[in-house]
Amino acid sequence: MKKAWIFLLVLAIVLTPLLSEAHVKWFTEVEPKKESIENILSPLFMFVAILVAVVLAILPQLLPRLMKIPYAKKIDERLDQFRKYSVYILKYGTALALIVQVFSGTIFAPEFYIVETWEVILAWTTIVLLLIPNHYATKAGAFILLLLFVNVLRQAGIFHMLDYGFYVAIIFVLFIGKTKLENWGFPFLYLGTGLSLCWVAVEKWVYPAMSLDIIHNHQVPTFGFPPEAFVVLAAFIEFVVGYLLVVGVLNRILSFILTLIFISTTMLFGYTEVVGHLMIHIVLIIFIIEGVSFYHPPIRIHKTIVDQMVFVFLNFLFVLAAFVLIYYRFA
Repeated sequence: MKKAWIFLLVLAIVLTPLLSEAHVKWFTEVEPKKESIENILSPLFMFVAILVAVVLAILPQLLPRLMKIPYAKKIDERLDQFRKYSVYILKYGTALALIVQVFSGTIFAPEFYIVETWEVILAWTTIVLLLIPNHYATKAGAFILLLLFVNVLRQAGIFHMLDYGFYVAIIFVLFIGKTKLENWGFPFLYLGTGLSLCWVAVEKWVYPAMSLDIIHNHQVPTFGFPPEAFVVLAAFIEFVVGYLLVVGVLNRILSFILTLIFISTTMLFGYTEVVGHLMIHIVLIIFIIEGVSFYHPPIRIHKTIVDQMVFVFLNFLFVLAAFVLIYYRFA
């Protein structure tokens, strides 16, 4: 088990530059210029897509063996004991993230500045309500947070705000607490966060100039890859992480790796990174605690190993194609 954790730590360090470009809009002034679909679907893109689909098809078959690693079950059981605190971590973590954002003069992300006094009032009202240990106050805070999100949505547009779709999931979790729908909360949070990561990843394929500008200006190491190829690979890493969160595979391991990555990128991008990704840190902590015990992956519909592998292979390619085409058409 010790070797497994050492491997994960090394992997996180190696992949740090790959994901450090998340939300590239925060760190570049380059005007977004859409790449042609012919250049997006390059031979490198197609090769990596097929390779990733094959790896993902094999991965679910390896998971049972991973769980046989000594002490893995004990770690899972230990983390399960903290599940009763997940809602409180989300509630007070959201309040903390909002406090940091308001002090920085932004809301939800570094690119959305607070310009009206009423926005400040509503933001602080939300914070106070979330800090009150009462589920009715939490619901009221979630409702006001939804109003703030809709206000930003109205200005930025729905496809831009899909980058931050996990906030909708957070609002949903907070709002349905202590109701019959409570058990739907965290699965929806996994879905919202995973889809947001996938959507942000596609940005790097469609608008590669912004990522290339960050690589040059921030001297991001590319490990010998040409910058253009590096951007393609970085986007695939992020897309796969989001996809795996959605389908319920390796959530605890992925969350642990992502947490280390986002902490590491703070040294590269500084305070802006803290403001933008603090809420993601809170969500990932919850994912580490929750695991995937609630989730019944659709792969289990298929009984034979071959059917499962074919399903995962084709499903990934379909989801990838859908995201690229929708983003290219509307974003």
